[in-house]
Amino acid sequence: MLGVAALMPTVAKAAGSDWVRTEQTQVRLISAVDGVGDSRTVTLGLQFRLKPGWKIYWRAPGDAGFPPNVDWNGSANLGDTRILWPAPHRFDVSGLSTIGYKNEVVLPIQATLDDAGKALAVKAKVDYLTCDDVCIPYTANLTLSLPPAAARPSVEAPLIADAMARLPHTAGADSAVFLTPTLAEIDAPGGRVGEQAVLLSVVVQARQKLQKPDLFVEHPKVLVAEPPSIRLEDDGRRAVITSVLVGDKLRAAALTSSDLTLTLVDDHLAVEGVVRATTGAMPAAAPGGNGTRLWSVLLIALLGGLILNLMPCVLPVLSLKVMGAMGHGGSAPGRVRAGFLASAGGVIASFMVLAGAAIAVKQAGLAVGWGIQFQQPAFIAFMVVVVLLFALNLLGVFEIPLPGWLAESAVAGEHRAGRSELAGHFVAGAFATLLATPCSAPFVGTALTFALSRGIPEILAVFLALGIGLAAPYLLLAVFPRWAARLPKPGAWMVTLKKFLSLALFATAIWLLTVLMGAAGDNAVAALVVAAVLMSALLMSRRHIGRAAVPAAVVAALAAIVLPVVLTSTAVPATAAVEGRWHRVDPSRDIAAQVKQAAAGDKVVLVDVTADWCVTCQVNKRLVLNADSVVQRLADAKAVWLKVDWTRPSDPIAQYLAANQRYGIPFNIVYGPGAPQGIALPELLTIDLVLEAIDKAAGKS
Repeated sequence: MLGVAALMPTVAKAAGSDWVRTEQTQVRLISAVDGVGDSRTVTLGLQFRLKPGWKIYWRAPGDAGFPPNVDWNGSANLGDTRILWPAPHRFDVSGLSTIGYKNEVVLPIQATLDDAGKALAVKAKVDYLTCDDVCIPYTANLTLSLPPAAARPSVEAPLIADAMARLPHTAGADSAVFLTPTLAEIDAPGGRVGEQAVLLSVVVQARQKLQKPDLFVEHPKVLVAEPPSIRLEDDGRRAVITSVLVGDKLRAAALTSSDLTLTLVDDHLAVEGVVRATTGAMPAAAPGGNGTRLWSVLLIALLGGLILNLMPCVLPVLSLKVMGAMGHGGSAPGRVRAGFLASAGGVIASFMVLAGAAIAVKQAGLAVGWGIQFQQPAFIAFMVVVVLLFALNLLGVFEIPLPGWLAESAVAGEHRAGRSELAGHFVAGAFATLLATPCSAPFVGTALTFALSRGIPEILAVFLALGIGLAAPYLLLAVFPRWAARLPKPGAWMVTLKKFLSLALFATAIWLLTVLMGAAGDNAVAALVVAAVLMSALLMSRRHIGRAAVPAAVVAALAAIVLPVVLTSTAVPATAAVEGRWHRVDPSRDIAAQVKQAAAGDKVVLVDVTADWCVTCQVNKRLVLNADSVVQRLADAKAVWLKVDWTRPSDPIAQYLAANQRYGIPFNIVYGPGAPQGIALPELLTIDLVLEAIDKAAGKS
């Protein structure tokens, strides 16, 4: 019989007080375990059952009411206690907005024992208010004892576990929801307490679609938080929530100097963030409600695309543009116009492909950003192969056309007649765009922020405008073809020019290999180099090898693209936590939390979001961030330098950028006691701008 008893499963025991009943409510104290075990902590729960229509209140009750309050006097072996609050609901009755719970709720309680392993005797005096058409205060006296036995789950454990699952998650990377608050002072609404009110607007960026979100605001100086107005955008993944906060002579400065607690609740979502708000302009209206806003962004996108022609990112394709222009020398105006229109078509087509990719990634619920194609080994390897083909073409390796698309790509920029020539110009324009857009530029970031935070029509419209802007030089020459026709006619001198310009493309291939090194590792780079060298050798010696050279070169090109993907190292390369003056953040963890930790103690923090593939990032660092005056000013401020490396895909980094309304890099921001929410800097840095931001963040201006 003893053997049989030993094999029987342990039956969970009840661990709860008696119910204290009123006409409207029932309340009792429960425990997740039936014994204290060896732990110093025990999870308890305050369970309420309410008749239909009656409610109790959340920790911030709203316009009226008060939350349950527990007096633990008389308890034995009970130290600290902390009540946890599941996601509440808003109730609006007769113009009053209150926050709380209906039907049934368990408030989890984290209890600490004075002596681990000893019996726990709890006495709880619970004062609470329950309301329907009228409000009735009640007091319940509850007792609960737990023996010094093994801490097995009790019968009530699932009730507490369910309540714990309803607790709000921390806003940020863990919940994929970001809360960005802005404040502005307004006149107090009539009939409200206080002489001053503050308008709070919170931009919510969420990975999943929001349905009917609500926002609850907590701050010691806020007496009343009006029910918010809510505007959903970007197919529900972005919300602008605006609420009026009222207090005794409330000022925005009083709210920016300390933390706000914001709790966002939706149908199946609850997140909570302790944040610092900033004063400034309210978020712009949705494009659907304000056509002028969309048109202004499209003009900004056009200007940004035009400026992109001058960015360091386009330097690798300068040789292609030069050869494209020189190849039109002496040609008929109609032929020149067709060639430049084909190049512009390639540019715009590339932007529409990028738009489609952005839409697909976003619809899949993944992080989307500008230039993230350079995080993919397959894309980088493909670009290396195509760059080499262009370089070999400039060296005269392709004296006869190759089959299919490879031929049209290789002869892009050459002076050939008919469809092959136009296809070459189109492919050259498309390729130049893909290679020239790993970095952001002035106005590009503004346009992309607008587009990527909204819906499909806005994304397509903005990317089209960016493409037209980047293609503007081609379009201008298409309108005035005689400008290009006046260039010297192609001749023997172009052979020397081609060889010189091919060096820029070979240098570009080497740069792309360094990018691939960071994205995929040593083995991937080695495999690509071997396959690419083999491809080049086959093409250069095809006259000796015969017809088999070209198919073999195609196979080698495909191997150069596929092998780096197969051999990509999934492990993050081992890097020092400190590189000179730079401290690297962990790209797998919440970036905002790491920044906040670095800024603890009112420190000034300079954040540089960069990547190996971002040419503009490297230019900013070399010319501005490493300038003696900037280094000295940061040293005087005892600043922390934080490097956020986005060379490889990282959701926390993408989410950090999105929380700061950015979708591309370079991105630099300075935090400090004078700017707890940070001062975001433009894409192209200047020494004066950085010095001004450092002084302001340090509280000197």
